[in-house]
Amino acid sequence: YADAMTSFILRALIAALGLWLATTWVDGIYVNSPTTLILAAVLLGIVNAIVRPLAILLTLPLTLITLGFFLLVVNAAMVGLVAAFLPGMSVQGFWAAFWTAIIVSIVSWIGNAMFKPGQPKRKD
Repeated sequence: YADAMTSFILRALIAALGLWLATTWVDGIYVNSPTTLILAAVLLGIVNAIVRPLAILLTLPLTLITLGFFLLVVNAAMVGLVAAFLPGMSVQGFWAAFWTAIIVSIVSWIGNAMFKPGQPKRKD
């Protein structure tokens, strides 16, 4: 249980770093406080775990036709959904959400490669 919680917290902090970078690099995304940033990262993790699989399933034909590129639109929609539910976070338009999703995905990919959250630790 403790390892799962540590992994979740680490993933949320990595996502928060990605969101923070997006607020500095992307015009049209705004987060009013560090607390909102952390809440946005946690909410994004929850949305990606619950809503995103359903959205992917519902848009599967379009995703197949576009050879997977429509998943970028789904990711942008998840960022927009988090901003819609979280006071203190705003995303101005599709392209701000799109580039935010790209940045968060890249930072999460790098962070997960570096820290490997959720992987059992080797005991040599």
